Amino acid sequence: MSDKTAPALPKRQDWVSPWSSRLLRSAGFRFGVIYAALFSVSSVALAGFLWWSTAGLLQRQVADELLSDGDALLSIYFEGGLPGVVAAMKDRIAGNVDDDSLYILADPDLNVLAGNLNGWPAEWPMDQEWGVLRVQRSGLPVQMQVRAFQLPGGLHAMIGRDIALRQHIGRLMQAALLWAALIAVLLGFVGAYAVRGLFRSTIADVSATAMAIGAGDLSRRVTVYGQDDEFDLLATTINDMLDHIGTLMEGVKQVSNAIAHDLRTPIARARTRLEDAALHATTKDELEGAVERAIADLDGIVAVFQALLRISEIEAGARRSKFADVDVSELLMEMAELYDAVAEERGITLFTDIGEHIKLFGDRDMLQQAVANLLDNALKFSPQGGRIGIRLSHSGGQVLIEITDSGPGIPAEERARATERFFRGETSRSTPGSGLGLALVLAVARLHGGDIVLDDAAPGLRASLIVPVKTPAVIAANVSPTAIG
Repeated sequence: MSDKTAPALPKRQDWVSPWSSRLLRSAGFRFGVIYAALFSVSSVALAGFLWWSTAGLLQRQVADELLSDGDALLSIYFEGGLPGVVAAMKDRIAGNVDDDSLYILADPDLNVLAGNLNGWPAEWPMDQEWGVLRVQRSGLPVQMQVRAFQLPGGLHAMIGRDIALRQHIGRLMQAALLWAALIAVLLGFVGAYAVRGLFRSTIADVSATAMAIGAGDLSRRVTVYGQDDEFDLLATTINDMLDHIGTLMEGVKQVSNAIAHDLRTPIARARTRLEDAALHATTKDELEGAVERAIADLDGIVAVFQALLRISEIEAGARRSKFADVDVSELLMEMAELYDAVAEERGITLFTDIGEHIKLFGDRDMLQQAVANLLDNALKFSPQGGRIGIRLSHSGGQVLIEITDSGPGIPAEERARATERFFRGETSRSTPGSGLGLALVLAVARLHGGDIVLDDAAPGLRASLIVPVKTPAVIAANVSPTAIG
């Protein structure tokens, strides 16, 4: 007895090659198989219809002809009796030059009275009306479609037609349809392979682009072939998403750099003051003064982070739950009254042009914050003796809030970036601020489905806050948190 153990049989999945396994799991393969199956089924259905409409039509024509001929012989019997039927059969036999017709007339004992057969077919059941009969014609066996019926007086009649032509055509049709079905199946698999190739090429391009993006190449985009089909729509959508992601990534990079640059100075200043006080302060007042100045610097840093968090909160759409009807006219009148005293102290004239009872659906606090930021900027940059204007209008389903000043304005080449976080132009570097004011105004505008436009007021800046009058459902549908930037 051998002590060798039999090798274990491989599991079923081990029999399948890696290539076959990938093919079976391929979505392109499944789509191709579905295409081939639909194509094959439709082709077989078409072949069946052609068969029914050709061979079936011939069969129906023969049956209709036998029905008509039998009814005619029955009418002749009622008009001319037995002699009339015998004469009619003889005339039909004589006129049948193709010899493809069968006629038999027999008495009740099945003795043939007329016809072109020597006797009544013994194999034919007497209670059968329709069928196929094999007979000898001109020494050759032929098949005939026959109809048997009775005439008054116990007479038996049988008429038939040669169906050799119909059978020949049927065989030709059967062969042709079988070949057509085979070719259709082959074409279906060829089409399935083409569909799979197209699917794979498109998905491969998307996959390669995604892998390149994941590897850090944010410049890669999915190829758009210009066919204006679903694949081009998918590629365009993905490319738009990648463009937006690139913009967000660039924004994150700029914000990170700006935070590192702008907050380094106040943090270093606070540290230096505390360190200097710890080393050189000789009195309690000197120490407290240094601590207070350091706290002021740290409060400025906290204010920057609070502004960033507020902008993020707005961009995330968390404030839409507080949307309600807002009387913008009343809000601007209150803001004008509040800022008029501050402007007067600085020798600046504030004038208004506010329409009455202009309303929109939004967050009153957020709109007030945005207008306050614009007025703060106007006061900050307007010189003594300057003018600040507040104008409110309503047109075409939009509310337009304009704040103008007589300061240095923003150069045209810097206006596109003025609403970026921490951006400070050349004219504002010497003034206090963090560069987040206009970014917050833009976030508020986008929260309401609107925008901010900066123009030259000659002199000064015109900041236009455009807010459409919309319902919450429309705003939620048109403005997504990821679309705000």
